[in-house]
Amino acid sequence: MRIRIDIGHQTLDLIGADDACVRRYRISSARNGAGEVEGSGCTPRGRHRIRVKIGDGMPAGTVFRGRRPTGERWTADFAAAHPGRDWILSRILWLCGEEPGRNRLGKVDTMRRYVYIHGTGDDQPMGVPLSHGCIRMRNRDVIELFDLVAAGTPVEIVE
Repeated sequence: MRIRIDIGHQTLDLIGADDACVRRYRISSARNGAGEVEGSGCTPRGRHRIRVKIGDGMPAGTVFRGRRPTGERWTADFAAAHPGRDWILSRILWLCGEEPGRNRLGKVDTMRRYVYIHGTGDDQPMGVPLSHGCIRMRNRDVIELFDLVAAGTPVEIVE
């Protein structure tokens, strides 16, 4: 299995061993577009891998801060009481770059930038770039993807 994220089309494809698309999901990438520099708020391009999977077995809507569950669950009312939060929910697939100088090491290190594939609130649109650099997905979709991939799965991000 491998993952291909097309930020131009706002899609994430799970590709099987036979190069066929097994699943396609709508996503939301960075509001600031594509880019690799730390602090840019952009989605990094190029070859990556899933370095760590976080959240196995947690309920849908589990709120994470610093990659740890807070004990909170996202609901529309909870979100309304905490406006402006960038919700990281349900599951985290933490990405690391595979291309030194492009998305690995120094000021362009994807992992050190804390770029994830993660769930977001049900009120957030998919197909529209709105994140701070991560790849946002519907909670049910990121849970399904999480269960289908392993740590080490290749991830390619293209424009």
